[in-house]
Amino acid sequence: MRRAGVRATRAKITVCNLQRIVPVNVVALDQFATRALPLCLRIGKGKPTDLTKLREICVLLVSDRRMASLHRQFLHEAGPTDVLTFQHGEIFISAETARRHARRFGNSLAQELRLYVVHGLLHLHRFDHRNEIEAGKMETMQARILRRAVRLN
Repeated sequence: MRRAGVRATRAKITVCNLQRIVPVNVVALDQFATRALPLCLRIGKGKPTDLTKLREICVLLVSDRRMASLHRQFLHEAGPTDVLTFQHGEIFISAETARRHARRFGNSLAQELRLYVVHGLLHLHRFDHRNEIEAGKMETMQARILRRAVRLN
């Protein structure tokens, strides 16, 4: 539910596979992202967020090597991470990390990638996980959006 005064733009979301290591069904992930975006935009935040202002969002699937480079360059941390989100609408996802985490947590690769897409969208919508309360809110919202977007399929 959007609140009065916050007008969401009609953003377009695109998924691009920039890695060759992990086979990914990019078409299915793109279709999921297209369903998840308006669900995220319906969450009222009271003030405009990057997500409500953007006209284009790019989800970029990259290798661990590329992700580690981005992680070091922008967050000054070593090694790859699962998702990096930038305020101009770039969501970088490490396909290799997604595959490892999927195996570790008993998910399919597709489920893990969908989670990362929603996670990145929520970061653009001013959700974070810096403390337990924020992390709990973000996890609850992720689960809700994942359920609804998968149901829309």
